[in-house]
Amino acid sequence: MSSAATTAPSVDKVDGFSRKSVRKARQRRAQSSSQFRSQDKPIELVQLPLLKDVSAQEQPELFLKKLQQCCFLFDFMDTLSDLKMKEYKRSTLNELVDYVTLSRGYLTEQTYPEVVKMVSCNIFRTLPPSDSNEFDPEEDEPTLEASWFHFKDNQEFQPSVAKKYIDQKFVLQLLELFDSEDPRERDCLKTVLHRIYGKFLGLRAFIRKQINNIFLCFVYETEHFNGVAELLEILGSIINGFALPLKAEHKQFLVKVLLPLHTVRSFCLLHLHMSVLLAYCIVQFLEKDPTLTEPVIRGLLKFWPKTCSQKEVMFLGELEEILDVIEPTQFVKIQELLFKQIARCVSSPHFQVAERALYYWNNEYIMSLIEENSSVILPIMFASLYRISKEHWNPAISALIYNVLKAFMEMNSALFDELAASYKSDRQRERKKDKEREDLWRKLEDLELRRGVQNSDGVIPT
Repeated sequence: MSSAATTAPSVDKVDGFSRKSVRKARQRRAQSSSQFRSQDKPIELVQLPLLKDVSAQEQPELFLKKLQQCCFLFDFMDTLSDLKMKEYKRSTLNELVDYVTLSRGYLTEQTYPEVVKMVSCNIFRTLPPSDSNEFDPEEDEPTLEASWFHFKDNQEFQPSVAKKYIDQKFVLQLLELFDSEDPRERDCLKTVLHRIYGKFLGLRAFIRKQINNIFLCFVYETEHFNGVAELLEILGSIINGFALPLKAEHKQFLVKVLLPLHTVRSFCLLHLHMSVLLAYCIVQFLEKDPTLTEPVIRGLLKFWPKTCSQKEVMFLGELEEILDVIEPTQFVKIQELLFKQIARCVSSPHFQVAERALYYWNNEYIMSLIEENSSVILPIMFASLYRISKEHWNPAISALIYNVLKAFMEMNSALFDELAASYKSDRQRERKKDKEREDLWRKLEDLELRRGVQNSDGVIPT
């Protein structure tokens, strides 16, 4: 057999442990197009006159013809094909947008179905599968939609009339597009969906339900959806507009949907912005109904990360946002559980976790709550603080702990001295027990050694 026949085809080697290699592999698809349309021959569109160049009587018919022309789709992955027609369609779209904007009341019952049809043809499509589920928005470049500059203008077609043409099917297709990898498209979709929610009252419950479904699927099935941050931003505005008292379905959404978002493994990879938006949504609920504070904090403590320090730092940041709006009566209900967790964070060998927890004492409102309840909080925190002040490897953490201990001493010096004396007494008892344990082991070892010597001097049976 010839060597040529046995030679394996050359392939690009990608080191799975190198982020640079992975990034290079991703960069091969810096652009993609989800407009899959095969075309055997170039598309030729008849160039129509400008709307401003015809009489007012001819404009409605010409407007419809231009809408129908804009339903033709082009292959934007082939940058050299149909260049003239692509530019003509783009200029036509811009012309239609300008004309509708300037000509108030021009969208009638006859024209609006064609507008919705044209918008649907251009923006609704099946999104391609993602190249990687480990996309890092802080480091990796997003995959951009090749036809973005072509159809981005279409999404401005959202007038406040003809509500029957923007129905549940239209909204559902719009929500599916939030999984697009192109951040420009998601940002535009966010504006469109927010306007639909504001203008079409009959679709509000449906929109909330579908966002609910997307989040549940994200948490319990896929753990991947590109538009989570954008949907959370919309939700922040929606929650802010909820009437009081809150409905049971809204409270259930908070406990059953928003809180479980913290369990997603990729939470710490979805950049800090998502954590901030999630905290904002939760805070909106608590400002409207303070009685929700206890189940929210219990939920956070239930989902508290055990092995991901970066995620733990995010949790601490989110928890501080909640404590900034907590009412003193609600704080009393959860202070013991809460500060047991904070004590564990302060004791963390990861200095960023310990540092973020100790920064709570720089917050004036949290400090006021701690001072009012120092008789409960100080006994929970003292042992961890005192021990770590002597043992922590990072001098910056030791300095922060010293400041916290000093603050506690100024709050309640009598209790502080009592706890210090009790801690020292407990440590002495522990040292005494340790010494007794060591002495006992030493005696056992000596006894075993003597038995070994006696056996070696005795007669060994044959």
